[in-house]
Amino acid sequence: MAYEWDFAIVLENLPVLLRGLGVMLQLWLSALAFGLAAGFVIALGRMAAAAPLRLIARCYVELFRNTPALIQLIWFYYAFPIVIGVQLTPFAAAVIGLSLNTSAYAAEIFRGGMQAVPRGQWEGASALGMTHAAVLRRVVLPQVLRLMLPAFTNRAIELAKTTSLASVLAVQELMYQGRLLSATYYRPMEILTTVALIYFIVIWPGSLLSAWLERRLARHG
Repeated sequence: MAYEWDFAIVLENLPVLLRGLGVMLQLWLSALAFGLAAGFVIALGRMAAAAPLRLIARCYVELFRNTPALIQLIWFYYAFPIVIGVQLTPFAAAVIGLSLNTSAYAAEIFRGGMQAVPRGQWEGASALGMTHAAVLRRVVLPQVLRLMLPAFTNRAIELAKTTSLASVLAVQELMYQGRLLSATYYRPMEILTTVALIYFIVIWPGSLLSAWLERRLARHG
């Protein structure tokens, strides 16, 4: 017997899915902002003159890049409160876990971009009396930020998809609402197909932007 699709339930519960989308966007943008900021600091640590600082930054990056994001989220929700003595909300634990995961990848993007600048430019700017911060702000970052944009765009896309893992912590984002509605109405095909479509509509423009940036940078050599 052929499956009979019925999207009436989806239309009736569309406001619930849109609320979940709103939570997903908050989670995505929060983790992206914190992750990029922390990633820049960690990248500076990876390039520091002090060997212990480089080692700490490298261990941090390797830890978060080589363990599953799902385990990181679960750890911050269930284990981290034991360490600090304060129970986190599911949303806060998800933001922390996703931010730190993103920061590890962002750190490597920043580091790769900054190391692409010839050493002579660093030394020349320093010889003119610029501080390290001034060299970064006025010489290095203006050159490499545009080169790093495609990589950061791809990272943002991956993060948008990874936010669905927060549903295991009962964060009421899009995937959580989709699973809840599926269990309530026993129409997982229609509801989860709609959830996938919403993710696609939100993420696809970012994929187009990333491809456009890569083509534009390739044309300009």
